[in-house]
Amino acid sequence: MSAPTKKYCVAIVCLALVAITFAVFGRTAAFGFVNYDDDMYVYENPVVTKGLTLKGVAWAITYGEIGHRHPLTWLSHMADCQIYGLWAGGHHLTSVALHALAAMFLFLALHTMTASLWRSAFVAAVFAVHPLRVESVVWISERKDVLSGVFFMLTLWAYARYAQQPSRGRYAAVAAWYGVGLLCKNSLVTLPFVLLLLDWWPLQRVKPGAPFWGLVKEKIPLFLLTIGSCVATFLVPEKMPGFGQIPFLECVENAVVSYGIYLRQIVFPTGLAIPYINPPNGLPFWEMTLAFGVLAAISIGVLAFRKGRPYLVVGWLWYLGMLVPMIGLVQPSYLAHADRYTYLSGIGLTLAGTWVVEDWSASWKHRQLMLGGLMAAVIGVLMVCAWTQAGYWKSNETLWLRTLACDPGNFMAHYNLGNVLRQKGKMDEAIAQYREAVQSNPSYGKAHNNLGIALRQQGNVDEAIAQFQAALQIMPDNESIHFNLARAFLQKGSNGEAIVQYQLALQIAPADIEVQNNLAWLLATSPSASLRNGEKAVQLARQANELAGGKSPVILGTLAAALAETGQFGEARESAQKAIELARAAGQKNLVEQFNRELQRYEARFPLHP
Repeated sequence: MSAPTKKYCVAIVCLALVAITFAVFGRTAAFGFVNYDDDMYVYENPVVTKGLTLKGVAWAITYGEIGHRHPLTWLSHMADCQIYGLWAGGHHLTSVALHALAAMFLFLALHTMTASLWRSAFVAAVFAVHPLRVESVVWISERKDVLSGVFFMLTLWAYARYAQQPSRGRYAAVAAWYGVGLLCKNSLVTLPFVLLLLDWWPLQRVKPGAPFWGLVKEKIPLFLLTIGSCVATFLVPEKMPGFGQIPFLECVENAVVSYGIYLRQIVFPTGLAIPYINPPNGLPFWEMTLAFGVLAAISIGVLAFRKGRPYLVVGWLWYLGMLVPMIGLVQPSYLAHADRYTYLSGIGLTLAGTWVVEDWSASWKHRQLMLGGLMAAVIGVLMVCAWTQAGYWKSNETLWLRTLACDPGNFMAHYNLGNVLRQKGKMDEAIAQYREAVQSNPSYGKAHNNLGIALRQQGNVDEAIAQFQAALQIMPDNESIHFNLARAFLQKGSNGEAIVQYQLALQIAPADIEVQNNLAWLLATSPSASLRNGEKAVQLARQANELAGGKSPVILGTLAAALAETGQFGEARESAQKAIELARAAGQKNLVEQFNRELQRYEARFPLHP
């Protein structure tokens, strides 16, 4: 093939990869956010929704409590908000475009390393449209997968070029792309080990008589980046409120089984869901034994053929090694495994499988025609499956119903579906889902809390209180649960208990405006004189008003009531008048009427013209 023809074919393959990626995932432009982490990452994150700001950049660099530290991923979300606002379709399209770029760069890297056009194209196409990619591409919160994937592929491509003609500039490009990738997702820490595998095959840099240590030494700067990322991850551990850790031995058992499950899903991608929950009574012994036997058999097989078919060892170790950071040796008690963890690790198996089929087909008649048809069939089937799987993400309800169809006992799916139904006003159905979540996992505090909210809204206050108290047994330092329990006590008429809960909530979150306001109102207006504390009410109301910038009619109304309780009727009247102005401007007629009544009372106690 001549050089111009080869370049033309490379360009055609790149365009085809982009086309099939958008053909499968482009429909997500009509999808919304999901109520599973998208709130924390985007639409309810006050820093991200403001777009790109200097404060936001500083926050992204220093913040690491959600999903560890990935500042560039945060900046990409901020950039989307800057461009699209909260139009979820724009956020989806960015993720799809990044995934298309990752597939294209993977092809270019493999083609540079192997000089094989169609095998490299097939590996990249499978990566682009495999159903296991759906979670990484369609779930906006998993932007870190597709963004880090772009830089992972760029690192491979830069390394392939460096291996062809080593130079400081080309090595600097490898280190730069790798360092940037780590700032998107720290699970890329195994990449230097992948490069060592590629040194053996297909780059063939491991020469007889040449010390392997030289190749390891060459990658010391990359290993230093790995160590730095691991230290940063260790210093800022991910917070998983409401979940404990499972014993290490059970983590090892789950890791072995997960390796086997990922293998099965790569070959037969059926029953895909989010998230996969650990069985409450642990994994059955037969399942762990079977998975271990399969992994051992494959390992022995690839080692046996390591000389004639080195790509088997490279692909298998790529798969095993890249899963290590996500395989769950230390994990929260509910998560068994996840489709997104195969985003980069699965490339190794596809690579090995593609090259072994190429070798096995050497004696076939009409080989090129048959291989071309086989590749087209595989890609076509994967596209249909991925298209179908992506469709389950079109709404929260379809997502969680699909998860429950695959895993009826999934407490997270019951919980999130309950949230969807409660937002739609379907309280009976929501309560039923929350009860299923609590029954499946009694230690899930959020389900107890939200069940309590739904019960309180239905007027079942006593059971709501019991659910909030159960939630606090699991999550005692959760300010929201104390707040909800206070409201339930208030609805029951137990003002003293309500005050105690508001005070506990305030200890946990001293700057929470709503807690300050509600406690101030209760201390100022409680029917029981023994519970009233006007001075404290004034202090809290002033703090809340200052934090709200003096623009909340509700808080100004509370401040007016607190001032009146302490006999400061003149200032109380001024606060009430301002509250009326703000409420009238906002069209809040009920508040206007309420504050007018209060204003009349203050003027009667402290008239304008005595």
